Amino acid sequence: QLQSKVLILTICAAGIGGTFQYGYNISIINAPTSYIQAFMNETWLERTGVPLESNVILLLWSLTVSAYPLGGLTGALVAGPMAIMLGRKMSLLLNNVFVIIAAVLSGFSRMAKSFEMIMLSRFFTGVNAGVSMNIQPMYLAESAPKKLRGAVALTSASFTALGLVLGQVVGLRELLGGEESWPFLLASNAVPALIQLTALPWFPESPRYLLIDRGDKESCISALRKLRGNSDLSAELEEMLAEQAAVKGQRAKNPWELFRNPALRWQVVSIVVLSSAMQLCGNDSMYFYAAYVFQEAGIPRDKIPYVVIGTGSCELITSVTCNMIIDYAGRRPLLLGGYIFMAGWAIVFMVALSQQTQISWMPYLSMACIFAYILSFGIGPAGVTGVLPTEVFDQMSRPAAYMICGSLLWFNLFLVGTAFPFIVKSLAHFCYVPFLVVCVCTALYVGFFLPETKGKSFLEISEEFKKRNFKAQTRAGFYKGPEEIKSTVL
Repeated sequence: QLQSKVLILTICAAGIGGTFQYGYNISIINAPTSYIQAFMNETWLERTGVPLESNVILLLWSLTVSAYPLGGLTGALVAGPMAIMLGRKMSLLLNNVFVIIAAVLSGFSRMAKSFEMIMLSRFFTGVNAGVSMNIQPMYLAESAPKKLRGAVALTSASFTALGLVLGQVVGLRELLGGEESWPFLLASNAVPALIQLTALPWFPESPRYLLIDRGDKESCISALRKLRGNSDLSAELEEMLAEQAAVKGQRAKNPWELFRNPALRWQVVSIVVLSSAMQLCGNDSMYFYAAYVFQEAGIPRDKIPYVVIGTGSCELITSVTCNMIIDYAGRRPLLLGGYIFMAGWAIVFMVALSQQTQISWMPYLSMACIFAYILSFGIGPAGVTGVLPTEVFDQMSRPAAYMICGSLLWFNLFLVGTAFPFIVKSLAHFCYVPFLVVCVCTALYVGFFLPETKGKSFLEISEEFKKRNFKAQTRAGFYKGPEEIKSTVL
């Protein structure tokens, strides 16, 4: 049982203006696509008297869409320094400024007859998502008790999925997805920001940050009191003090130092592999295919948006399920199972796509594959990937680790978004081969190299990785030539 409601409320306050925005802003842009493209054309026609060519409209649209991951990458890079200098909670609060700027820009874009404002607003929305995707899991995992750490940090993935579904619902024609109301749809992301700005200030800062980064033991104890209620804090405080002693005298590291440090080699490799795989596994591309497959399965065109909400709900249901089982099942089995199942479904999906026109029931099989693929992604990779950097790095390396993770996540989102249409063009039905390769390789990596972190303290996890990082060196013998020579007095 959670000792206090405060922890649950902290999770909600951090989530609603945090990763919720990432999911919400990814999905609200889909509904008004045709209206915004028409608006671009009309605006240009008014300015110059010449309509835009269709390929120029497509180029402007893809620039608008790719402004989001570009902003995300910027956000991921500033998140590390923000988390160190301002603290986890303050960073999340300040982060809402970006979304409010974005909402004002997109809300007034039609009035100002400027499609450039929409592009700029997507960039700022991306910055907000980039910061929250890095800082929210860090803040929550540092505030959670050890036995619930996985489940609490995983709520970040549940809020992303909730954002996706709500964005799909709000984007329906009956709500804000109509031709007249799209500026309000794009500006609706200010609502979660305002909720967070009113709620989060009432909750405590991360106790670990207060003690280890700020050296403020009193504030740390009062934050723990708020979060844990009246339970005994001595064991948890002792563990934090041990971690504080372990990093004493160190300053917060930057990403380059993590790459150069041999003591962190396997941790860095693990987060690089898993963060890249999360975007390169083709889950987001399934959403790209959803409308086409549902149409082939004979679902009427005007009913498709409602079925697509089903795919978003799939991810939401599995991430909530994953929340409940992560601290029992462990991290490795969920990641391993997720990627193995995705590899299997990718094969079935390609076979189904190639037989789509020949066999009458194939569209239904491809439809089942889309749901199964998204379910497999939601049960493991979607959530566990975000928890790992908190667990495998110490307090001084953690912000830098999230910067690496976030940068890879956004860069790969941009890469897949740009390359996928070309992959479909050149590989047709076999467009999932690259994703299949990624899933298989990631499953092999998790199976052979990733240790389990369930129920261990941060120091125990560090020790386990230390053994791995220095195993290679002890095998290579104890040649310490140059160092010995340096110290020899002639």
